[in-house]
Amino acid sequence: MEFIYYILAGASVGFAVGVTGVGGGSLMTPLLLLFGFPAHIAIGTDLLYAAITKSGGVFLHKRQKTVRWGVVCNLAMGSIPASLITILALKYYFNSPEDYASLLTSSLGIMLVATSIVLLFKKQIQSMHSSDTKGLLSGLSHRAPLWTFLMGICLGVLVTLSSVGAGAFGAAVLMILYPRMPSIQIVGTDLAHAVPLTLVAGLGHMALGNVNYPLLLALLIGSLPAIYFGTKLATRLPERILHPVLASTLFALGVKYAFF
Repeated sequence: MEFIYYILAGASVGFAVGVTGVGGGSLMTPLLLLFGFPAHIAIGTDLLYAAITKSGGVFLHKRQKTVRWGVVCNLAMGSIPASLITILALKYYFNSPEDYASLLTSSLGIMLVATSIVLLFKKQIQSMHSSDTKGLLSGLSHRAPLWTFLMGICLGVLVTLSSVGAGAFGAAVLMILYPRMPSIQIVGTDLAHAVPLTLVAGLGHMALGNVNYPLLLALLIGSLPAIYFGTKLATRLPERILHPVLASTLFALGVKYAFF
């Protein structure tokens, strides 16, 4: 029966991802924690889940030529080594997963709060992205490769510790650093970076023994078709209601895990 419950959980998260476009990590990891899974198992399993579920989207964006591969490489040069170093730190600095559980949950809380803020101010960020040609964003864009590399390092550490941030937060970073990049390329580029990052981080957690394989299988069985149906239904549901409700929920969960 537990396997059925996990399939239903995967379907619920997949449907929510399809409807809202919010990354599964923001929803899946807190749900797994509510199910009683330890933080290291929830995060490690979710990272591999994210890598698998996002890979199809990268293939489609590649065919549509909506990926800026140079930007992906700049991000990955920071994020992939940072992720590997983070995994090594977890392995050699701590004696057991229980010793770094509080670090994982605090990182999760911080990234959930950050994601909720991005969702709440999504339109303002998009407006800045589309209209700022001589202001703050243009100033940052002059040193975009350096800032991209540095933000890649931050994402590498935080995504590895929390499984959250490679989606909505990563897209917000790209909007700020690349104000002239079309929105469809923002999505494609962010997705193309998220897959190798979550895969490397997930494989690292796998090496640490932090992946529950039956759980991963159940989540994939439930979520893959649900993402499709959620995407089809998304155009009929009011975004102005869904995003604030979801953002408020993520903010509350983030505060809970970060401070309590």
